[in-house]
Amino acid sequence: MVQVNTPYPAMPWLAGFLKSQGYLPIQADLSLALFHRLFSRRGLIALQRHLQQKTPPRSPSARHFLRNANRYISAIEPIKRFLQGRDESMARLIVSRRFLPEGPRFDLLRNYPFLEERFGEGTFLERARYLASLFIDDLTDAIREGADHRFALARWAEDLAVLAPSFDPIRDELTSSNTWMDRELDRLAQETLSSFRPALVALTIPFPGALYGALRIARQIRRCSSSTRIAIGGAFVSTELRSLADPRLFDDVDAVVLDDGEHPLLRLVEWAVHGRSDRLIRTFLRVRGEVVMQDHPPPGSRPPPLGSFLPAYEDLHLDDYLPLSESAVPIQNLWNDTRWIKLPTSRGCSWRRCRFCDLSLPAIARYETTPPDRLAARMAELMARTGRCGFHFTDEALPPDYLDALAQMLERRKIHAVWWGNIRFERGFSKALVERLAHAGCVAVTGGLETVHDRTLRLLRKGITVQEALRTCARFAQAGVTVHAYLMYEAPTQTIAETLDALEIVRQAFAAGILHSAYWHRFALSAHSPLARHPERVGLRLLPCPFQGFARNTLPHEEPGAEAGRAALATGLHKAVFNFQHGVGLKRPISIWFDHRVPRPRVPSDFVIRCTTT
Repeated sequence: MVQVNTPYPAMPWLAGFLKSQGYLPIQADLSLALFHRLFSRRGLIALQRHLQQKTPPRSPSARHFLRNANRYISAIEPIKRFLQGRDESMARLIVSRRFLPEGPRFDLLRNYPFLEERFGEGTFLERARYLASLFIDDLTDAIREGADHRFALARWAEDLAVLAPSFDPIRDELTSSNTWMDRELDRLAQETLSSFRPALVALTIPFPGALYGALRIARQIRRCSSSTRIAIGGAFVSTELRSLADPRLFDDVDAVVLDDGEHPLLRLVEWAVHGRSDRLIRTFLRVRGEVVMQDHPPPGSRPPPLGSFLPAYEDLHLDDYLPLSESAVPIQNLWNDTRWIKLPTSRGCSWRRCRFCDLSLPAIARYETTPPDRLAARMAELMARTGRCGFHFTDEALPPDYLDALAQMLERRKIHAVWWGNIRFERGFSKALVERLAHAGCVAVTGGLETVHDRTLRLLRKGITVQEALRTCARFAQAGVTVHAYLMYEAPTQTIAETLDALEIVRQAFAAGILHSAYWHRFALSAHSPLARHPERVGLRLLPCPFQGFARNTLPHEEPGAEAGRAALATGLHKAVFNFQHGVGLKRPISIWFDHRVPRPRVPSDFVIRCTTT
């Protein structure tokens, strides 16, 4: 279960590589297919019958669905066509507020007057997309609360896979669960398999919320075609399962692949067709009841050069994807409201020094870029093939010198693309460069302001200062590029006073118009980070967490001597930023967002203005 607005990039990327090697792989996005099966006239009739057979539901969303089931059933197909861009004439009917059955998700508009104001500022299309997306969210809630408590639109049974040292809970759920959604996915997997009869099925698992669905698909493949080999890989596998030791996972799959998948996938094809396991690369197998790593790369082998092949979108029906706009804040919809072509400009991270990052993983530690002229040419080819001009660069951090060269190439070749990606808010983004990037199609940037405090930024080796980061944000905002910031609380040694100072700076940044969106993340100690190797250097102590052969990534820890009450700031921090990005409370003291007394910030009231104008 991943986004329904665009294909997850691993699939067309690996398919493109196999095509460049002379193979003809078939792609099937079962995440999207399951969405269309559930969110359809047939699917909602089935949901209605399912809920009617149960004890009357207590949840507001399920009750509202049953009371208005006929309206939901008649509206679902027109709403999907509208969101897919196939019938934009629906916009005025949707905005009339008489067509859709407005369930609990619409309480946001009823309870927060400022949302109504922001909502009213958009065009008919923007407002209609927002309302149609709330309609989809209401249905998602009804499914979760009435049919499968584990379900969410972009994640399914995520809690099972987060902090999962043991495979037992996942195996138990796969064995015992038989919800309506389970049965729908089982049938979908069976139908897809019978259509293709593949020798090898490779399932990508990018997030914890994709694990359960992928393993459920694998089970159905195993039951229906015992000769088909099944491999899993992807970001979740490469991050969480590096120490895999539980052989029971191999009851459902045959191979578990780590890191870059191109050459390992070629060898898996040989293995599936010819039975040769002596040439596999970075692949776990079960051998005589034990988990064994098979890693036999040829001397000097490296992943194929970036840009040496094109992602394959030909057998993916892009018009079937549904962009969603679930927020009244435009940049909050950036991830979901467009059929972005997701493309890496590089492997690894150009900085590779942040102490909280997964620096020991090859996906971060090994840095390699696509030559800018080659990337520009590939963008032009993909635009011609897909009819789309929007790109999301999926890099860890796009460096200024590389973006400068790319912008010049795009202008020289007259390639009119729209693009965005993640950067570091570093001083290299000069005013002239930022304006050049905006002219070349950059519409948004995201980046880490993290703790928004120079002392802790130095401790974490972020490589930026608050002042230069704010100046970079200001340059992008002044050039018409929207800016989103990732924020961090409960970082090592971070005090309550420093956290409140950070929130005050964030308030001032929103008020100055140099920040348009932000999100607070709680610090997590990754097993693959430098901090995990020497936690004592920043005052952390690891807590017991017996590894039981399955997943290992986020490490439980404590910080002896840390101030009591840091965790209690979380609700206020989130509440404040939610309001700031809607233009609310920007001139009021930050203490209003907390339900308990907090210290006054020590930051001067004109701190951001002085940072960005001097």
